[in-house]
Amino acid sequence: MKILSIDVGNTSTHYGIVDGQAVTRTGHFPTRTFRDGPSAAFADEIAPLLANVSGISFCSVVPGINANLQASVERFGLPILHLTHESCRGLQLAYPRPAEIGQDRIANAIAVQEYHGVPAIILDMGTAVTFDIITSAGYEGGIIAPGLAVMTRYLHEQTALLPELSEADLLNVEGAIGKSTVHAMKLGVAIGFSGMLDALLARVRAELKARGEAEPIVLSTGGSIANLTQDWAQKSVFVEDLTLMGLAVAFERQIAG
Repeated sequence: MKILSIDVGNTSTHYGIVDGQAVTRTGHFPTRTFRDGPSAAFADEIAPLLANVSGISFCSVVPGINANLQASVERFGLPILHLTHESCRGLQLAYPRPAEIGQDRIANAIAVQEYHGVPAIILDMGTAVTFDIITSAGYEGGIIAPGLAVMTRYLHEQTALLPELSEADLLNVEGAIGKSTVHAMKLGVAIGFSGMLDALLARVRAELKARGEAEPIVLSTGGSIANLTQDWAQKSVFVEDLTLMGLAVAFERQIAG
């Protein structure tokens, strides 16, 4: 079954055609496009992708545009699923306030549950880096920490002399002692970011072990994984389009009843 999955982020809306674990015809569209009403431009962009597609599944972290996004795709006459904490069939939410869980995090949990098993720890590395923990009890909760872009932008905006680094600047950072301002910043952000993730991961693993859980699989998704030191990146299984896969699984579970 082919599903058009749409993941609405704060700045960019990511989409793709999902068939099992195969994700093709991916693209991005500015989220701001939906703020003033339905987007004919978005509908025109995805229209060529819909041959043999059975339905549309989306999640969003921008509630104000949800109605406009849905109106943009209703013209195709396909079943539409908006994945929320109330429509995540097959995933228990062992969480005190389920409405607070990001819909993209629910999608990630469903994909891991379906294709990788539990217990699992998911790292999604975007503007913020999130940890999500899924066990036999279901989705249990997680951690939210600043992402690479937040770190670099904050250093630049809150100081008079420090430049703003791009993510490309953080690739292949060498040494341990900065020999210039920029080199020192690169070390602080790239190595510091990797170390932060190491510490958070160790704490989650220790808690799961103390509870008698099996060793969890660790998966990562999101563009910032490329900026981690190589030794840390080897500690996780990278899945590029995890959220889109989870949206497709959620749609199929709803259809199956």
